[in-house]
Amino acid sequence: MTPLERLDARHADALLRFERENRAYFARFVPDRGDDYFAGFAARHAELLAEQAAGLHHFHVLVDADGAVLGRFNLVGVAGAGAELGFRVAERATGRGVATQGVRGVVALARDEYGLRRLVASAALENAGSLGVLRRTGFVPVGEVSLDGRPGLRHVLELGA
Repeated sequence: MTPLERLDARHADALLRFERENRAYFARFVPDRGDDYFAGFAARHAELLAEQAAGLHHFHVLVDADGAVLGRFNLVGVAGAGAELGFRVAERATGRGVATQGVRGVVALARDEYGLRRLVASAALENAGSLGVLRRTGFVPVGEVSLDGRPGLRHVLELGA
């Protein structure tokens, strides 16, 4: 599989296509982004890239040979030596190890490139796929959490000193 790419302006069209094509699928596990997200996508994308340039977040995409986005893997809320991991994978790419590969890749970047030492991630209890990815990549459950009214588990991964 291909390596993660740091999100930049050239990914905008493919990322919007990814979000549109998978909107209903994602809404089964996480709250829908809403129509405003899609209507204002260009401005929001530019805003996210500016926040990334300021060091507030680290956004990544996994693309196939045709340039289509298969998944996005984000480290948000970078503070001190920690950040929160979020990820989503295209429905057509599920069950093939794409999420696990992407999370492993972003964990390595967090540790080796960004100097992070602790990641947190949450997943809804009904999202068995994401919970499995977190377990396979070394995240440890630390407690229950409510994700927009859905019961979930909070996880932590210590990356070392």
